[in-house]
Amino acid sequence: MADQAQADTPQQDAAQAVVARNFPPKGQALITGINRVGLWSLYIKEIRRFLKVQTQTVWAPAITTLLFLVIFSVAMGRGDRQILGVNFATFVAPGLIMMGMMQNAFANASFSLLGGKMQGTIIDYLMPPLSAAELMIAIVGAAMTRAVMVGGAVALAMALWPGVDMQAAHPWAIVWFGLMGAMLLALMGLLASLWAEKFDHNAAVTNFIVSPLSLLSGTFYVISNLAPAFQAISRANPFFYMISGFRFGFLGQSDIGNTNAHVAMAALAMGLLNLVLGFVCYRALKSGWKIKS
Repeated sequence: MADQAQADTPQQDAAQAVVARNFPPKGQALITGINRVGLWSLYIKEIRRFLKVQTQTVWAPAITTLLFLVIFSVAMGRGDRQILGVNFATFVAPGLIMMGMMQNAFANASFSLLGGKMQGTIIDYLMPPLSAAELMIAIVGAAMTRAVMVGGAVALAMALWPGVDMQAAHPWAIVWFGLMGAMLLALMGLLASLWAEKFDHNAAVTNFIVSPLSLLSGTFYVISNLAPAFQAISRANPFFYMISGFRFGFLGQSDIGNTNAHVAMAALAMGLLNLVLGFVCYRALKSGWKIKS
């Protein structure tokens, strides 16, 4: 028996050498760098979650936004009313597209972790080998994808609507402000889902912060028609820059400023705002604030 054990020793040593070469020591992470497979899997999971009910998450918001165009065009667009040199329907259409994108980005991101808290499935987000940055990127990316889908559906409907001209004067502004607006609201939604302990808290953020800022952002008017005090309040609203910049992409005009440089400055400022908010989200996720006991 002793001879047999000695005979097996070289084979065992070879097997241990193979294990040591292919696997790190116990306690050392197997995945280094970015977990691309895990990140992609969570992103696809979040996409499939809202696509399972796409009638509610994509098409219903598009129809609701289109109804805004119909109602306000009938109520305020009579007599060939001109704003920024275009008819009222053409003026209001980009703002409605941007508003629909932002609201749905917030709705998608704000449900992810909150739904896990309420249903007891939050462990499905915390157990996989994903870093806080990867978790944030997947959730925010899925929310932005939903926003783009809603925006595309609304834009298609409005392009077919009589009296609406959807020509793109500055495509870069459409892409930049569209993505930055969706990202801003997705990050806000992620923070809301971390903070909220029940669906009422999430609804409060939507009703008392997101909706008022959206409706008071210049979607249906130019701020030059407001009193100076209200103009100052509007310029403190980041939603105003997102919607006005997005409108600039279609019309080549906006009420941000009189030159393209003003729009470029607003684009840079919105990018920096998203960087700051993204860092806050990352730190909140990394600390486990309200999701780890």
